[in-house]
Amino acid sequence: MIDSYTVSWSGGKDGCLAMYEAQRGGLNISHLVNMVNTEPDRVRLHGKDTKLIQLQAEALGIPLVQVETTWKGYEQDFKSTLLKLKPLGVKGMIFGDIYLQEHLDWVNRVCGEIGIEALEPLWGKNTEELFFSFVYAGFEASIVSAKSELIEREWIGKNLSKPFAEYMRQKGIDFCGEKGEYHTLVKGGPPFRRRLVFEETGIGAQDGYWLLDINKYRLE
Repeated sequence: MIDSYTVSWSGGKDGCLAMYEAQRGGLNISHLVNMVNTEPDRVRLHGKDTKLIQLQAEALGIPLVQVETTWKGYEQDFKSTLLKLKPLGVKGMIFGDIYLQEHLDWVNRVCGEIGIEALEPLWGKNTEELFFSFVYAGFEASIVSAKSELIEREWIGKNLSKPFAEYMRQKGIDFCGEKGEYHTLVKGGPPFRRRLVFEETGIGAQDGYWLLDINKYRLE
């Protein structure tokens, strides 16, 4: 059985770039694992329809494991999911963390407790360099949510770009939004076989965030 790795997948740029770097390093990616929070009072940061993530997986040609959970049950559900994948040859999981130590500590602890390897390809790298490596590699990712006190409404729905990077530089915002300043949904790029297209969108607001409502979409 060939060793393989899963990816902690929320649909955004960091997890996607981490997967891409792992693939370039020769690792075999067998699954995407997407934990879906079912609690209705939480801000939905990557669109309102879990089918968007399903279409991403279809576009990548990688099987998706999508698990409904709650904040209280998240860790146990996460562990249970990975334990079910271990017999299939899964050796480890890839994460897109960059510098938040509490995230790294959690990942290392949880993966260690179930006996799989935690890989962090982006860890400790400069966020500006990561931003531009993602854009210049040919990825397309739309800004689907942002803190309204930091980022103006006009950027919602726009793709990551050099002008957005310059805007963040001027505002003093972290280029990768590592602390939740903004979130993205990847629509295409080097590993993708097809491209996700947003045909009908709107912009709403909730709990201090601008949110992109993705009402109609398709793969091309």
